[in-house]
Amino acid sequence: MIELLLQADRLLTVGLTDQADAIYRRVAEQDPRNAIAVVGMARCALAREDDHEAYRLARRALEIDPQNELARRMEARMHEVLTARGE
Repeated sequence: MIELLLQADRLLTVGLTDQADAIYRRVAEQDPRNAIAVVGMARCALAREDDHEAYRLARRALEIDPQNELARRMEARMHEVLTARGE
């Protein structure tokens, strides 16, 4: 699965968000406790400017792995953004 996650990361880096998201989702379906895949899905949502979904997914990743620093930072930032907008 690590190879798939690396491939998805590369795709997201070059702006192929839909393809990256499909891989992250496939990994998350195969391993629902894979916080890295869920964070990847959150990053894809953020790339699509879907702040609510990015926040939801970051929170889900933290439920899976409370020590995931990327999920923690993303959740905090999205909370800040949504709060500032009054959402």
